Amino acid sequence: MTTAVPMAEVWRGPFLESVHYGHAVICDAKGEIIQSWGNPDAIVLARSSSKMIQALPLIESGAAAAYGLTCEQLALTCASHNGAAIHTNLLKIWLENIGKSDEDFLCGPQMPNDNDTKNSLIKLGKKPCQIHNNCSGKHIGFLTLANHLNAGANYIDPAHAIQQACLEAFERTTGETSPGFGIDGCSAPNYACTLKGIARAMARFASAKAESAKGQLRTAMMLHPDLLAGEGRACTRLIRAMGAKAAIKTGAEGFFTAILPEQRLGVALKISDGATRASECAIAQILVKLGALDPNHPEALAFTNGPILNWRNVETGYLRAAPSLL
Repeated sequence: MTTAVPMAEVWRGPFLESVHYGHAVICDAKGEIIQSWGNPDAIVLARSSSKMIQALPLIESGAAAAYGLTCEQLALTCASHNGAAIHTNLLKIWLENIGKSDEDFLCGPQMPNDNDTKNSLIKLGKKPCQIHNNCSGKHIGFLTLANHLNAGANYIDPAHAIQQACLEAFERTTGETSPGFGIDGCSAPNYACTLKGIARAMARFASAKAESAKGQLRTAMMLHPDLLAGEGRACTRLIRAMGAKAAIKTGAEGFFTAILPEQRLGVALKISDGATRASECAIAQILVKLGALDPNHPEALAFTNGPILNWRNVETGYLRAAPSLL
């Protein structure tokens, strides 16, 4: 079995201080591997990087059309958002439209990552709600689908019709039978497969027709990077830097996926130690390598060769992509 390979390096002055290892796969529209690093057969949990797969049943069932969901709402179903007003205001209207409330969510409350919202809650002495959870967009998609199917309230149960639909979509798009699942941070099942299976799924999103369910979700992710993540986040920054011509999605524990429709390619990447800084660096370099991201764009440089500053704002080193990715 091929072992993990260097993906990102941390240099302090002239010294190589840290190395992050991992695996990555690029698949074409036929689902074939065109390049890989490390072990493409590694069994992985794609975590939030697979949210667009979990959103497929919402469209394929007719629920999205029945409720007149917009491109912005579809973007939120794929999001790991900051819990800013731009996210929660849209979600509140959506909850009202489907006759649900914050209590119907099963993702759990989470302090928002957006500083303005977080500071406002603290000043008012209020606790965060479930709508602030970074996965509440995915969960409102589940709630909407459950309404459409007249399914039960416990939509995160692996045996529930919603999660069975997600499993079917996952196995269909990855082209693999999942060996099982882990419970995600938002309490929903997160299905496992090989890294190449995730890359294959992303390639299928990349090559799908615009009017298809995959095409609609891909477009939503590309057109609304602010809803997909939020200000300061790698997904938002890099999608903008690519001129909204490709979509990328972060996931917990050092995961990243990319959908490149112009190249009809899909990418899946896993950092072995789970470091987000390394996954952001590596995905940016792969996007550069594939011609989707200008290597001289300030955002590209910030992630592929970013300076490390100390508390006096002195540059002490840098985080850069490993030579194997260049």
